[in-house]
Amino acid sequence: MPQTASQRIAHFARQYGVLFALDGAAWAVGIMAALVLRFDFNLSRVNWVWTLAVIGVTVLLQLVCGWAFWLYRNRYEIGSFDEVRALVLDITVVMVIAWVFAYLVGYGNGIPRSTMIIAAPITFSLMGVARYILRLYSERRLKPGEEAERTLLYGAGYLGVQTAKRLLTDAKGSALPVGFLDDDPAKRHQEVRGVRVLGGFEDLEEVARQTRATRLIVCIGDADSVMMRRVDDAADRAGMTAMVLPPLEQILLNASAISDVRELSIEDLIGRHPVRLETESIAEYLQDKRVLVTGAGGSIGSELCRQLARFAPRELIMLDRDETALQESQLSISGHGLLDTNDVVLADIRDSAALLGIFAERRPEVVFHAAALKHLPMLEQYPDEAWKTNVLGTLNVLRAAQSVRVGTFVNISTDKAANPTSVLGHSKRVAEKLTAWMAEQTGQRYLSVRFGNVIGSRGSMLPTFRALIDAGGPLTVTHPEVTRFFMTIPEASQLVVQAGGIGRPGEVLILDMGEPVRILDVARRMIAQSGKDIEIVFTGLRHGEKLHEELVGEGEGDERPFHPKISHAHVDTISPEVLDHEGWVARLDLTEEAGERVQ
Repeated sequence: MPQTASQRIAHFARQYGVLFALDGAAWAVGIMAALVLRFDFNLSRVNWVWTLAVIGVTVLLQLVCGWAFWLYRNRYEIGSFDEVRALVLDITVVMVIAWVFAYLVGYGNGIPRSTMIIAAPITFSLMGVARYILRLYSERRLKPGEEAERTLLYGAGYLGVQTAKRLLTDAKGSALPVGFLDDDPAKRHQEVRGVRVLGGFEDLEEVARQTRATRLIVCIGDADSVMMRRVDDAADRAGMTAMVLPPLEQILLNASAISDVRELSIEDLIGRHPVRLETESIAEYLQDKRVLVTGAGGSIGSELCRQLARFAPRELIMLDRDETALQESQLSISGHGLLDTNDVVLADIRDSAALLGIFAERRPEVVFHAAALKHLPMLEQYPDEAWKTNVLGTLNVLRAAQSVRVGTFVNISTDKAANPTSVLGHSKRVAEKLTAWMAEQTGQRYLSVRFGNVIGSRGSMLPTFRALIDAGGPLTVTHPEVTRFFMTIPEASQLVVQAGGIGRPGEVLILDMGEPVRILDVARRMIAQSGKDIEIVFTGLRHGEKLHEELVGEGEGDERPFHPKISHAHVDTISPEVLDHEGWVARLDLTEEAGERVQ
């Protein structure tokens, strides 16, 4: 509703009256101090009448200029650097106009020409001090109370500083920062709003005892799973709760906020591998291109689609044989699950004719082939299914891509293809060789990407362990020494997208999975987090399983010319003409054993 003049004045007085009064007083003190200094502290030489006139005009100018430069219109945070810049402009303009007035009117009446020039820096200092005090008062009112949990922040870099500021200005927050830990000696004794760096990580127990802190927040954007396990163990010894910020990538993309602090999860402890994408190489092959993803309803395929959508492809085509999974992918990307748009395609990669028709109609330029059967023990029982989907299905997609001259084809493989011992590993190994063969035939960038276990994918270890724990156990582990590589779905998908930008024809790109993790340690951590008394039962390695997985096979090579987390290897090629299903099964020596297991 429109306001009257008196209402506007009343509103201004309520919101900015104190600040304007302080600014006016700063000018008054600055001008009088300038005169006292100019007259060598001889107050008898001061013409008080004209001095008051100059002060009055200057204060009026401050009101006008303060409004013009938004000092009194709620644009700037009190005491911020943005406000300081506006304050400098404001004082400069006021000084110049007031100097003209003092020179024309007051110069012959005892007002020296240098008065305003001397007064300006004094006034600026007083205004700055006043704003600093107001900001301190405001922040103290927002500081969490004594009931908040005393908290240490590990990492005094950008994230640590911003986290401290955020926590110190949340009156209802549950965490009160009482100190930093940082391993950089140059940051020792650094202080942020009263919160000091009290030592390095090795000093955690002593600092926790001195500060009575019960919570530790990791404020390191590049913290990986190895560091997280180290932090978790140290926090346990110190009797503290370890917490973590979201990955820096999510914060920069506004997918998460710094305030989204949470307790360490098992995913943080075994699969956190921060990724730095080289967006130029990615945008070059994705932007304004028609991109098709097979297996788009699966765990990797759906996340891959979400990552690809960020790079503005001309068209993103999601292909899967599972209509419900396609609907879930469409919901997460398009915000609806109508299933009546052409971004979703229902088809089976085993159907060669259907694929050829779809590719001929949609003419994709980039293909990510994520569709596959992946459960090792199931495929040990039914090796024919692995052959039909992982081998012949891949060949169907490759031929469809060749028919429309796809320029970039990324086949998503598995670490089990390195020195394979299982049906799954052998089938994916053949798929890698077929992809390399097609690269020779087309001269285009047809390549494979290989990585290990993906945390949280459907049917993977963590959801299975959680279900067993919820059911009261027992929790089954194949072998006390078995280890696996782990990576979260978003991290794996990001590196797959990156690999598509730097891979060369026929290569196998291998994602850096960090250090292998012992499954027994994961089981024990999950049981400890649950607070339940769950028994662990060892079932023995299943047929085809390795005790320790490998990422690089014998003689494949291992170089990293473009990205520190992506290795480049080479595999032999295999022509479709020499594919022999019966010979493949016979070489695996699986027929008799599979029959025995089914009986």
